[in-house]
Amino acid sequence: MTALILDLSPVIELTDEQFFQICQNHRDLRFERTAQGEIIVMPPTGWESGNRNSRLSQRLNNWADIDGTGLVFDSSTGFILPNGATRSPDAAWVKKERIAALNPDPAKFLPMAPDFVVELRSATDSLERLQLKMREYM
Repeated sequence: MTALILDLSPVIELTDEQFFQICQNHRDLRFERTAQGEIIVMPPTGWESGNRNSRLSQRLNNWADIDGTGLVFDSSTGFILPNGATRSPDAAWVKKERIAALNPDPAKFLPMAPDFVVELRSATDSLERLQLKMREYM
């Protein structure tokens, strides 16, 4: 199953708050938003991808616990990137000091790009779209 991409820009340009509310109102769905305003509805992963993602998060958390300088986030965490996109990487790590400097609302998306990001490519992921997404984080 591939992601569903909705281009609402001819009709409406959602604010960060409006996009957040759509995500909150439909918690059973996983959304991302591109810098161009496209809404991406992500399908659930298969069990193999889910297991790989879980192991990745486990290993990243193990390292972060030893390192102590940052926090790890899973694929359900939204990051509002400087280009306006809202993305949810498979795993991410952010320095604690960056989060403390912003003092963001913990119930909202983090308004920053992560310091470290991992994206797992599943069989249905387009390599081109995944590469574009990775460039957004940089």
